[in-house]
Amino acid sequence: MSLPPGFLDELRNRVPISRVIGRKVVWDQRKSNQARGDWWAPCPFHQEKSASFHCDDQKGFYYCFGCHAKGDALTFLREADGLEFMEAVKVLAAEAGLAMPEPDPRQRERTDRRTKLLEVTEAACRWFRLQLQTGAAAEARDYLARRGLDRAAEDRFEIGFAPDNRTALTQALKEKGFDEAMIVEAGMSAKPDGGGAAYDRFRGRIIFPIRDGQGRCIGFGGRSMDPNARAKYLNSPETPLFDKGRNLYHVAPARAAVAKGQPLIVAEGYMDVIALARAGFEGAVAPLGTAITEDQLRLMWRINPEPVIALDGDAAGQRAAQRLIDLALPMTGPGQALRFVILPAGQDPDDLIKAAGRGAMQALLDQARPLVDLLWAREIEGQVFDSPERKAALDKRLLDAIGRIPDELTRRHYADEIKRKTWELLNRSGRNQSARPKQGGSGRSTDRRGGPSTGSRAPRPAIHVDTTLAGETLLEGASLLICALRPELVAAVETRLERLIPRDADRAALLHDLLSHDDSPAGREGLERLRKDAHLGLTPSVICSQEADSVAAILSNLLDRLEAQRAAGAELARAEAEIQGEADEGLTWRMQQIARARHRAERPELETTGDLNEDRDALSAQLQDWLSGEIWRKPPRR
Repeated sequence: MSLPPGFLDELRNRVPISRVIGRKVVWDQRKSNQARGDWWAPCPFHQEKSASFHCDDQKGFYYCFGCHAKGDALTFLREADGLEFMEAVKVLAAEAGLAMPEPDPRQRERTDRRTKLLEVTEAACRWFRLQLQTGAAAEARDYLARRGLDRAAEDRFEIGFAPDNRTALTQALKEKGFDEAMIVEAGMSAKPDGGGAAYDRFRGRIIFPIRDGQGRCIGFGGRSMDPNARAKYLNSPETPLFDKGRNLYHVAPARAAVAKGQPLIVAEGYMDVIALARAGFEGAVAPLGTAITEDQLRLMWRINPEPVIALDGDAAGQRAAQRLIDLALPMTGPGQALRFVILPAGQDPDDLIKAAGRGAMQALLDQARPLVDLLWAREIEGQVFDSPERKAALDKRLLDAIGRIPDELTRRHYADEIKRKTWELLNRSGRNQSARPKQGGSGRSTDRRGGPSTGSRAPRPAIHVDTTLAGETLLEGASLLICALRPELVAAVETRLERLIPRDADRAALLHDLLSHDDSPAGREGLERLRKDAHLGLTPSVICSQEADSVAAILSNLLDRLEAQRAAGAELARAEAEIQGEADEGLTWRMQQIARARHRAERPELETTGDLNEDRDALSAQLQDWLSGEIWRKPPRR
């Protein structure tokens, strides 16, 4: 459906964004300025106690300084409530008191058709629930009781029963006024290939209603009571309402629980979700009888940036984990991560909670492993690395996998973690052990502990990106200290400061205070740490005593160098991920040029390319030269 020009702008102008967001957050009244339309609250998209989520009524946008979520009112409705775009527009239009533009006749017909199909599924849901209380469902009730579900649980999750009757549901729906074609289109019945009357799809099964993010019944899942049934679980077919690859079981209650601070846990089946939710893990969802799809991953990330995948400890669970690794790598990045919990062999969440209680499940969740750990475990499982060829094959597999990650910064951190793991695997004693083996009395190689050496060595690093960390930290700290001591300079470099993203929490809080013109305890602590830093201890007096133009030029120079250094690091990570096999002369030359460019960014006044691993004292001395006015006038070399 197309919208007329200006309609969305009119919506945004009529409804203050704070009114939309205010239903999901509690505003910090001490920090907010209601008269100016300037609002602050703890972010609804990630767990935090401080108010780092900013909402500006005049601009109509929100931004979180913690998780960097941002957007307008429509974006918020889509991210917080999982709405489709047009659904969000309708919600905002109702809030603004504006009538939605009339759709074209075909669109109106499709909308009306969908509404009628939802009426069919809701009527079927009510009928299934009534059948669970009949005599024909005695075996089903016994099964649910053995699984620990009482009547309250059955009502909470709307569990029902489909009797083993070929046409019972179809006839019941017809009696309510639904025609057969509509019943078939909703997925409740099927037509024989050779013609004839429609028959019920679900027969002799316990029924689990599947609802979308808006709580509408779009389909069903059924567990067979017959152990010899061809399919233990059966889902609704693909219909205009139901697409099993784009929905999750229990998604609406899970979204509400995650908004209150609970983790998003992805289990394998309906009963696992029910067991988790009843144990207090209400942010539990499950894919619908199939492997997790790209659309389901995106839906999970709209709810929570780091879902926890809880897989059964059997072979099927392991295979599911391997498939998910390959699916998630090309999609992962900041705000789109996964963690994994592998349950004990032979147990699912329901079994574990019954056997060991809620605490056992919580302990596993607390130890959830990141995606990089599962990637590593998959590539080394059952392997012996006793030859250069096998080591090279491991490097190639890992580099191929990392190269699929689209975000440069994420790819860089994956490469760092893989290098660390490879070093530990191949050298047995971590980074601090020399890679050169000692010769034992028998002539065999021995390691430092006197044992036989494996003959392994550390993998050839393309470039050790950590050599710039000291310089980045110093440049970043100096920039923040100057801004804190001379706040009148912040406005001129505000957009550049927003790109800093400090790794240190106190520095991040100080940056947040500078950009929001606020003063928080964490920010004050960050400032005091910078003032006491031995490498920055001389700068406050110099900064405060110089003219504003001079200090502004110094600050601009510092940010130039920091950005150049980080850009060089990103290029190194990209090149490292692209390495295939042994380096040739062209690749070696390319890496040397990148390294020299980074070195010039750190030390522009040097013409040589000596030791790239400059220590902090040398960098601090350079900073003092900048602040004394000797070097900052020289433009940085790009």
